[in-house]
Amino acid sequence: IADKPRSFFDKMDAYAKEAGMGGMAYVAMAEAGPKGIARFFSEDKMAEMVKNFELAQGDAIFFMVGDEEKVSKFAGYTRTKLGEELELIEKDAFRFCWIVDFPMYELSDEGKVEFSHNPFSMPQGGMDDLMNKNPLDILAYQYDIVCNGVELSSGAIRNHRPEIMYKAFEIAGYGPDVVDNKFGGMINAFKFGAPPHGGCAPGVDRMVMLLADEPSIREVILFPMNGKAQDLMMQAPNVVSEAQLKELHIKLDSEEKK
Repeated sequence: IADKPRSFFDKMDAYAKEAGMGGMAYVAMAEAGPKGIARFFSEDKMAEMVKNFELAQGDAIFFMVGDEEKVSKFAGYTRTKLGEELELIEKDAFRFCWIVDFPMYELSDEGKVEFSHNPFSMPQGGMDDLMNKNPLDILAYQYDIVCNGVELSSGAIRNHRPEIMYKAFEIAGYGPDVVDNKFGGMINAFKFGAPPHGGCAPGVDRMVMLLADEPSIREVILFPMNGKAQDLMMQAPNVVSEAQLKELHIKLDSEEKK
């Protein structure tokens, strides 16, 4: 990649700017010497970088600055973009992998501990981990199956133990009253002794997308929604009548009526 012309790296920089990332710098280990922002590094720093990233002649490394989560997510898109540009992605093949050991919790933008994926999953280590581990170090029994970088199915082992569920929600800032009020049917069923169980939900539309070799899921969904979450074919969302609301025991208490 280091032998690519300047225009290639400028294109990657423009790609990052278009995504709101502020740009993308690079160091390319060309035969004539390092290119890009290498001139801003001392010889010692360059030697350290070469060692840490195991760089060899012909390699290149890209740099982005910003919020860690945002940069990490965009780095994934960049990896795919580079794979396409360099024709490194295998054609006419389906490659599968399981993603496991998802973190149970993460920090919100405000620094609050919150669930990172499925709050009803069983934490690995059970009550012991909930009581004794840093919440951000707790893993959950959650998993995804991925094909060619596309998530096909997501699932988990259910947290079927009421005392563990109460504690899991407590760590995220929700008391037992919230669990009883919002998830009463579930927690009551577990109190009667529901057995361990789990599963996953397949995304059939994503499977069809891969089989049809379409780049976007919108190409295989019957009635895709627009950017405003409207289904133009079904004319949804739409207005419901008072009779329909009454039938479903739904009461609208808007500010206008007040």
